[in-house]
Amino acid sequence: MTYVDQPAPGVDQPLPAVTTDDGPATFKDVVAAYVGLTKPRVIELLLLTTVPVMFFAARGIPDLMLVVWTVIGGTLSAGSASAYNCVYDRDIDEQMRRTRRRALPRHLVGARGALIFATVLAVLSTVILWFGVNPLSAELSIGANAFYVFIYTMLLKRRTTQNIVWGGIAGCFPALIGWTAVTGHLAWTPVILFLVVFFWTPPHTWALALRYREDYANVDVPMLPVVKPAAEVGRQIVLYSWVMVATSLALWPIGNLGWFYPAAALVLGVVFLVEAHRMAHRAKGTEELSVIKPMRLFHHSNLYLSLLFVAVAIDPLITR
Repeated sequence: MTYVDQPAPGVDQPLPAVTTDDGPATFKDVVAAYVGLTKPRVIELLLLTTVPVMFFAARGIPDLMLVVWTVIGGTLSAGSASAYNCVYDRDIDEQMRRTRRRALPRHLVGARGALIFATVLAVLSTVILWFGVNPLSAELSIGANAFYVFIYTMLLKRRTTQNIVWGGIAGCFPALIGWTAVTGHLAWTPVILFLVVFFWTPPHTWALALRYREDYANVDVPMLPVVKPAAEVGRQIVLYSWVMVATSLALWPIGNLGWFYPAAALVLGVVFLVEAHRMAHRAKGTEELSVIKPMRLFHHSNLYLSLLFVAVAIDPLITR
């Protein structure tokens, strides 16, 4: 396996004329481009693993202003990490179908401007979480941001098939931040939720990477579906899915939950495992994406995680 070694445009190079497919970019186009750097869909998913944990930690409805400050700080922190990622990956983003419409490949935003934007978001998020929530939550947010940028983006992504297995740790931090925002300390309960997201990340990401494996192959990013046949990818997805479901059920006794969460976790887990096994079965003996249908599992994984964490929030409200 060889890796892309082409120098990306430097942050000191002048920004080309800002245009869109319809002509010169408007102020609205540029603002939308900066918002796009934060990857709003990723932020939505991260918040879905933060806010429900706050309800769980409070065993009811947490202080609403605390929720507001946590959401604002978390949004800015996640947006900052995504923007840094866009700056570093702008060379490969320009070559991939899935990412070539992002702001930097389209030259709607310059690398220097994006770097400044990411840094401002990082500083603001730290200040908001430190003073509006608590120092521990701010420190965890800084750690998640740094892990995503330095460990995943810069160290692992272009070097190993295990990139998203370990790089995905950054996406597990919101569960810890939601808990510490309410309690001010860590415990085993949020660690279990951290691990649920950890084991959920490979099936979720590998399904997407299988769909876009040609993109990753063209830029020499060794995602698992690039270097292994679809059957092996399916096998590993099934393995991680079983561990994920088992971990989700472990939260019941450790988190002292009522009947609602384990019932929801069991139903959601069974449905997820059925879908994972079906995809793995379809992947045996073929590499045709139209047959494998990996995006079915990808979209299902988003629904699974969202509903599981909603169940975490609801259980204390109806079973206390």
